[in-house]
Amino acid sequence: MNLTISGHHLEVTAAIREYVQNKLERVTRHFDQVIDIAVILTVDNLKEKEKRQKAEINLRMSGKTVYVESLSQDLYAAIDTLIDKLDRQVMKYKDKVQNHGHDAIKHLPDSYESAAAL
Repeated sequence: MNLTISGHHLEVTAAIREYVQNKLERVTRHFDQVIDIAVILTVDNLKEKEKRQKAEINLRMSGKTVYVESLSQDLYAAIDTLIDKLDRQVMKYKDKVQNHGHDAIKHLPDSYESAAAL
């Protein structure tokens, strides 16, 4: 897995890098087929002070690319909500992939067919 953390109008310190890596461990623990992750942290000069910090992520998996972004007043809060959103999308994709290969009714034993008919 390749991890790229970059900052726009922001210097990515070692503390921020470590914080993002620790948070991303939760996502990779749930789904280990991640190819690469690109995290972009941005500080915007908006008039509203409450939405200045922006965190976005592109996560490439086998078969899908997930893009998530989060805005907040605090960069660490933006990263937290970003990881929560990303975790929900990755779990949804994982469930979809796992449930896709369910057994067809014609391949089930006869006892299951008679129980399904009732």
